Amino acid sequence: MRGVNLMLLLGPVVPMPAPRLFTESLESVEVTQSDEGRSGFQIVFRVGRSGSSGLQEYQLLAHPLLRTFNRVIVVVTINGFPRVLMDGIITNQQFSPSAEAGQASFTLTGEDVSVMMDRKTKSEMYPAQDETIIVNRLVLSYAKYGLVPLVIPPPSLDRPIPVERSPTQQVTDLQYIKDLAARFGYVFFIVPGPAVGANLAYWGPPIRVGIPQKAITVNMGGQTNATSLSFQHNPLEPKVVEGQVQDRVTNRQIPVRSFTTLRVPLSMKGALNLIAPTKQTEQFRESGRSLVQAFSRAQATTDQSIDNVVTISGELDTVRYGNLLQLRQLVGLRGVGYSYDGLYYVKRVNHTIRQGEYKQNFTITRDGLFTTVPILPV
Repeated sequence: MRGVNLMLLLGPVVPMPAPRLFTESLESVEVTQSDEGRSGFQIVFRVGRSGSSGLQEYQLLAHPLLRTFNRVIVVVTINGFPRVLMDGIITNQQFSPSAEAGQASFTLTGEDVSVMMDRKTKSEMYPAQDETIIVNRLVLSYAKYGLVPLVIPPPSLDRPIPVERSPTQQVTDLQYIKDLAARFGYVFFIVPGPAVGANLAYWGPPIRVGIPQKAITVNMGGQTNATSLSFQHNPLEPKVVEGQVQDRVTNRQIPVRSFTTLRVPLSMKGALNLIAPTKQTEQFRESGRSLVQAFSRAQATTDQSIDNVVTISGELDTVRYGNLLQLRQLVGLRGVGYSYDGLYYVKRVNHTIRQGEYKQNFTITRDGLFTTVPILPV
């Protein structure tokens, strides 16, 4: 496909470019990126027997580079700019033989490198270490997968005093890191790249600001780059939180409430403000939290409740768009009318790559109707 090139790298620890046998047999590559849970990939090869050695075994099935728990890196170059689309681990193999020559398939399925952080349950203590120290320590223990921590300290840290308490881990590293993030309404995710073999491990507040990506365009003649759009508007999603917490420091019962979202608004008429008389109310029932942690959890619940009020799904023509749609970033949408035009958050992207074809199926979301911006980057 003109202007688009695909490169596969495979190997046990340090992946190397795939040999010619792989590229000639490659049928499709599918990468699914989501801001909830791990990202994944599926690579399909057409396989067949050849030569005397092929009488006993298909060549690809026996190749050491395709073993489970090997690392796979997918790099896509569009208009001369390479981007790491996936850095993951092979977790499953599927072989489908066929009576027709050359129609057998061999499928590799896997998840991003964070799957290796979720393999072993631990019992570990971290005396005199706050959350940022613990997260940095855990992420750096996976340096062989190229993980580089980016840890944003929360507004208030309560460093434990060993004679009073010590943080204790009883779950996997990945789950413990996510549990620590949830105390402050934070998130943890891994972004492949920008260098091949490197992965940024982000622990911090949700990112909902930044320079918007090139606009998704529909119904605009030759500028159209997307099709098959579907729209959902669910104004009943937003909620506020109220309750009490017994502050761990003062031992006093203190009211906990959230009133509105702290997210930067992406719409003129956010649903949380429009349904004030009938908005959902959730009780805060957690205990053992400091006052700061309790308010952070309550606020995070309200913030997350407005994220999917408007949900739009569609298919992007990659050649026309001229770039990869980046997960967890803002993107513009135009050509669908004032109610739905404007800025959105990219929640999910599914990349499907075949010979002569590259499609990106996307899901974008925001907090309500009507645009907040007069123009969009194109």
